[in-house]
Amino acid sequence: MTRDEEGWKEEPADLRLVPPALAAWAAAAAALGVAGWWVVAGVGFCLAGAAASLIPAVARWLTRGRDPAVGVGPGGGGRGGGSPGWRLRATAWAGVLLCAAAGAASAGLHAADLRRGPVPVLAGEYGRAWAEVTVTSDPRLTRPRVSGRAMVPVSVVMDAEVVRVERTDGTVVRTRAPVLLIVPPGEGRDAWLRLLPSTRLRVGARFAPPRDPGDPYAAVLKAGAGPPRVVAPPSAPQRTAGELRAGLRMATDGLAPDARALLPGLVVGDTSRIGTELRDAFEATDLTHLLAVSGSNLSIVLLLLVGRPGRARQVERGGLAPRIGLSLRGTALAGAGLTVAFVVVCRPDPSVLRAAACGLVALLAIATGRRRSLIPALAAVVLVLVLYDPWLARSYGFLLSVLATGALLVVAPGWSEALRRRGVPGRLAEALAAALAAQAVSAPVVVVFAARMSLVAIPANLLAEPAVALATVFGFGALAVAPVWAAGAEGLAWVAGWPAGWIARVARTGAALPGAEVAWPGGWWGGAALALVTVAVVAGVRRLRHRTWPVVGVVVLLVLVVARPVPLVRWVSGWPPPGWVFAMCQVGQGDATVLAAGEGAGVVVDAGPDPVAVDRCLRELEVRQVPLLVLTHFHADHVAGLPGVLKGRRVGAIQTTGLEEPPGQAEFVRREASAAGVPVVRAEPGEQRRVGALEWRVLWPPAGPAPPDGGPNDASVTLLVRGQGGVSVLLLGDLEPPAQRALWRAHPELGAVDVLKVAHHGSAHQDPGLTGAVRPRLALVSAGRDNPYGHPSPRTLAALRAGGARVLRTDRDGAIAVTGAGRGLVAVARGW
Repeated sequence: MTRDEEGWKEEPADLRLVPPALAAWAAAAAALGVAGWWVVAGVGFCLAGAAASLIPAVARWLTRGRDPAVGVGPGGGGRGGGSPGWRLRATAWAGVLLCAAAGAASAGLHAADLRRGPVPVLAGEYGRAWAEVTVTSDPRLTRPRVSGRAMVPVSVVMDAEVVRVERTDGTVVRTRAPVLLIVPPGEGRDAWLRLLPSTRLRVGARFAPPRDPGDPYAAVLKAGAGPPRVVAPPSAPQRTAGELRAGLRMATDGLAPDARALLPGLVVGDTSRIGTELRDAFEATDLTHLLAVSGSNLSIVLLLLVGRPGRARQVERGGLAPRIGLSLRGTALAGAGLTVAFVVVCRPDPSVLRAAACGLVALLAIATGRRRSLIPALAAVVLVLVLYDPWLARSYGFLLSVLATGALLVVAPGWSEALRRRGVPGRLAEALAAALAAQAVSAPVVVVFAARMSLVAIPANLLAEPAVALATVFGFGALAVAPVWAAGAEGLAWVAGWPAGWIARVARTGAALPGAEVAWPGGWWGGAALALVTVAVVAGVRRLRHRTWPVVGVVVLLVLVVARPVPLVRWVSGWPPPGWVFAMCQVGQGDATVLAAGEGAGVVVDAGPDPVAVDRCLRELEVRQVPLLVLTHFHADHVAGLPGVLKGRRVGAIQTTGLEEPPGQAEFVRREASAAGVPVVRAEPGEQRRVGALEWRVLWPPAGPAPPDGGPNDASVTLLVRGQGGVSVLLLGDLEPPAQRALWRAHPELGAVDVLKVAHHGSAHQDPGLTGAVRPRLALVSAGRDNPYGHPSPRTLAALRAGGARVLRTDRDGAIAVTGAGRGLVAVARGW
């Protein structure tokens, strides 16, 4: 027994509801993935087991009611055996089986909605039909990504429920089926994004099956172009919530970009303004839980009403309620109203529902005037929510939310007390214990689906946490004031913008560290391995807790792993090799190469498909200044990484080819360059440039219209480079054989080169005449692992080797750097 800050004894944790909640959770997760008759059999088995457990106890109870002499045997067990402890165990076991049966039955009924009615039939036929759908989530944009040489267009997606289907033959069927609605890019996108949940639409769409059989959708609806056709407006509560959220967005319009994007997400989970780069930073630092409204948001709101808990396990009344004369029940009613408003405004997502349920249980404790453990409250929340929405049983977000909350209730108090005993101040001990506990239980789950682990999550959360409460309180103030006083809302948003900006800076700074995250095997085996490592680390810390120097040594080692000072990395790994003159980055299926142009400077040719990968490569090469960035052509696997090159570096100019195709990607380059204040110039044939010891000449494309056969590929800017020590490099972009032959004929002076950047990721389409003419000593190929195009082609590699070249490829060798000159020319592969 221990005593809290007010001196009252803390009762042992009540775990009786935990097994039933876990049973319902596991049964629901299993039932969603099996056929209906298996669900019926499982429910029947659980009910039979529960009956078998309860019948003997009920029979003895009935017998005792008829014969008072029954049950007075030695030990209180009664004639016929069966102690009170046995009866309690039997009852508990029956309760577990009944909850499992309920979870499986609920999951089976929900899964049946995906298999019945006309929607799954149309999806199986990939048919077209008119449908009336009710929007059930906020519209959101898909994440920009690269597929091959094209950028996948950003679409609008939303969850919806089909309520009426009108087939092409005129048949009309009323139904109820959850679907994912996808709207392609085009006119009317802004109107789609403004839709509110509960709005009813009429859409003409093509039906398709969900990509994953485990998705909670009966079909995917791909709507036609044009604005939405609204059949019925949203409900009054949703209109009110939408107006409040819009008011918050307007109040934040004048803030700095990061604060403007982040504050609505922190307050109500509105992430519509958060760009890819900022979202990636939050993922790298494991701060994404701040963007998903959770129990902490509601706790901050209720804190003003009911005050701060004295301990994590008890609910204490305080705050404004007693100061304004509210009774216990009045406080509970006011808190319940705040909770309902919180759910409506923030949308009933899994984390919001869990937060609201925890808040209501706590308020019930306040209304009855009883202190009670929050562990059974959390178990009750899990049980109720899983029965209400069985798809939560398969939600990683829900699992992370429950695990983190459980760790804060069970693990963090003990760790906090241990830290206090070692002299750590109380508030710091609480914050550090909470961050450590939450990370310890959530990291193994994150690696299951992300296959990576953040090494900066704990310090990032510690630094961000103090700002969360300020941003949330003033942000909610702006949300509430906005409908009646716009200037006041802007003032509150301005105040909230400071802590929101701090959180964004923490995320960006942490993500920019070279060792911010490390790869880890994904899947459940990877998660189990990390869980074992975590247990071993905790056990090791407990053994070393009285030994200062080993602990200090571990902390210093972790700091070095995260910071990765370049001299230390070079000494340990040999990368990058000193005196490198040319480097080919490992950016996946794309191109990004660097020519050394002096201390901390490099001419970059192409940016690859991934901003994160090219930024990491340039940081490792210590490239802080880019006199010129050459984008050979506008395919996405060469230009989509442009933000990564521009990030934190001085770029003198961007040089491009004259053929602006695809036009969308050419516009992307101009837009990014304009935002960074970097001029865009066009490469001219015969143009010669020099930066220090580096000089180069533009060989291709020729003046006039680009060669038609290869399109953008044949318009690639081709460079002949002479670097430090006279090393010659030929960069061919993605030239196809016709353009390669034309290049060779236009420049008969081309002779042997030291390094050849093989065209088009080493595809089979190469001109043997050009390869024979340049006779490279080193042939470097940039390609992605397991790419679907078969790059590089075995025939191309064999031809290069037959010509005397040493061939290296990024998909197997990792990043490649060339050092030396003449006979001392060496290629160094970093490896994976």
